[in-house]
Amino acid sequence: MKSAVTVSLVPQAKGGPFILWDDLEKACQTASQLGFDAIEIFPPSPEAVAVEIVKPLLERYRLSLAAVGTGGGWVAHRLHFTHANPAVRNAALDFARRIVHAAAALGAPAIVGSMQGKAEGEVSLDQARAWLAEALEDLASIAAGYGRTLFYEPLNRYETNVFNRLEDTVRFLKMLTARNITILADMFHMNIEEASMADALRAAGPLIGHFHFADSNRRAIGWGHTEVAPIVQALRDIGYQGYISAEALSVPDPEAAAAQSAASFRKYFAA
Repeated sequence: MKSAVTVSLVPQAKGGPFILWDDLEKACQTASQLGFDAIEIFPPSPEAVAVEIVKPLLERYRLSLAAVGTGGGWVAHRLHFTHANPAVRNAALDFARRIVHAAAALGAPAIVGSMQGKAEGEVSLDQARAWLAEALEDLASIAAGYGRTLFYEPLNRYETNVFNRLEDTVRFLKMLTARNITILADMFHMNIEEASMADALRAAGPLIGHFHFADSNRRAIGWGHTEVAPIVQALRDIGYQGYISAEALSVPDPEAAAAQSAASFRKYFAA
């Protein structure tokens, strides 16, 4: 398993669960100095992760790109796939498509998380899930053209009501035509929704494609009360070989949160 650290370039996301912020080169330098294998970028637009911007930095600091998030479409532009207005849904899909293209050009998967929206008002849960399925199929087909995977992240109940638990997400993904969509399992969301994170991971098995590393309070691992060892063992049991990506609050500051995340990765995954 390889380590990654999240980098947000979205001003509107300030205070959100990202370790490093704003200055991509400084983030790459910090990640490299702390021994991370990769970064995961949360950009405000596809243009912010253009090849000519990102690739030279990855090469200079000997890093890989673990994934690129689409959530800037929601945070910065209030776009999502389950909005009652078809114009908003179309704009959301266009934004996400361009992120998938940009990520794939850098050899990385894209993530669908907060862009999924929720069922509310005139939009029923069945309708929201149907629109989400359409969007994921569309984006997955683009990713497949590059030989890439698409990551879908179930969120906790306070952020969406579409899918919250891994078990339900697995059933949903198995109903889709696309076979290149896997699950981004996030420890913070799982801590809220799963009776046992370890059991949920084992049940999802090979559908786990990416993993977000955060403690119970969404701070860096080791600064909350999550019992990490059983979760690590479950990942080993399912043969997980993807990234362990630190997505946590930058508390007390980005450098300290990054250092704690790196130390925790070494503690639990170095052996």
